[in-house]
Amino acid sequence: MKILIIEDEPRVASFIKAGLEEEGYDTAVAYDGPSGEKAALEESADLVILDLILPGRNGIDVCRAVKEKKPGLPVLMLTALSTTVDKVKGFDAGADDYLVKPFDFPELLARIRVLLKRYNTASRQPDSLRVADLELDLLRKVAIRGGRVIELTAKEFALLEYFMRNSGRVLSRIDISEKVWDITYDTGTNIVEVYVNILRKKIDRDFEPKLIHTRIGLGYIFTDA
Repeated sequence: MKILIIEDEPRVASFIKAGLEEEGYDTAVAYDGPSGEKAALEESADLVILDLILPGRNGIDVCRAVKEKKPGLPVLMLTALSTTVDKVKGFDAGADDYLVKPFDFPELLARIRVLLKRYNTASRQPDSLRVADLELDLLRKVAIRGGRVIELTAKEFALLEYFMRNSGRVLSRIDISEKVWDITYDTGTNIVEVYVNILRKKIDRDFEPKLIHTRIGLGYIFTDA
């Protein structure tokens, strides 16, 4: 499989490239935003490792442009910024995962394997999911409720898909963090709560019955019961 590395720091890019090639991956490197975006759109890559801060065009804009044209291409974003706000911006741009610098190479490999596995099995998934009057169109990446199309960001969509695939089951914040963000739950961040609240406003606020329910001390359950 081929991995495109978009990273302006030569030492970091060289470190990642060498490590991935030792693991058997084919790699390509771009050192700025415009050339990285061009390579992602025109070359055949199976995954993109994308730095947030790049010359020419930042990683947020690159990610958004790539995901508009290639929504099925997984993007792993690298950054030295670790606040919840920064992560939300990256996920809203379409990033599939987020790794904070400095990182251990085995963790990078683990994140890559998870993303590749997820996207390689996507073709075996159903085209849509339904709970009550809510339908999640997995091809168009939109939710439809009451005949109304609800636009979702990439991470909102991933969270809703996880809820709907596990309808009727109580999901802890740890479950959600690990399955939707591929990270260990950090009690110091409220990113799960932020996204659940956003999702509630979009799919529940103007509709009945309510589908996202809080189980105090346990997590959330997605059900129309």
